[in-house]
Amino acid sequence: MGVYTPLAEGDPCPILPSHRIGGSLTESSIRTMKNNHPGLLVWHEPKESKMPIHLNEEHDGKLLVVHVSGKLTKTDYAHFVPEFERLVQKHGKVRILFDMTGFHGWEAGALWEDIKFDVKHFADIERLAMIGETKWESGMASFCKVFTKATIRYFDHAQAAEAQKWVDEA
Repeated sequence: MGVYTPLAEGDPCPILPSHRIGGSLTESSIRTMKNNHPGLLVWHEPKESKMPIHLNEEHDGKLLVVHVSGKLTKTDYAHFVPEFERLVQKHGKVRILFDMTGFHGWEAGALWEDIKFDVKHFADIERLAMIGETKWESGMASFCKVFTKATIRYFDHAQAAEAQKWVDEA
């Protein structure tokens, strides 16, 4: 049976414990380790693929704070959608504080997942505060209005505290 070995910088190497993991592993080096040690399962997450979506529940889950950065992938939606649906099932409509600081858009598959999400959850969001730092993010807030019954308002990232206050209002 294989061994599940998460690798992080500074950890001992699973093959040569006297060595430490440093820098990033290449697909080639991972393939070599698997070929030389069949049964060893190596998990490796490159630095550039860190989870670009972070979720935080507030007010007992009635408010979902979402921070996105980088480019969203289809896999990110596989993480986000079940969490959102759990909160909708628990509370009915939810409020979202959507922080897009550092967001660079969607990969093609993720854009399709976003469209499916918008259609399915058209009426499940009560208020949506969108925080961004670029003109296109401001425009996205206006564009989103046709895909939801939510009250939407855009805030510049310097107005994050105001966005929090607005999304909390009764």
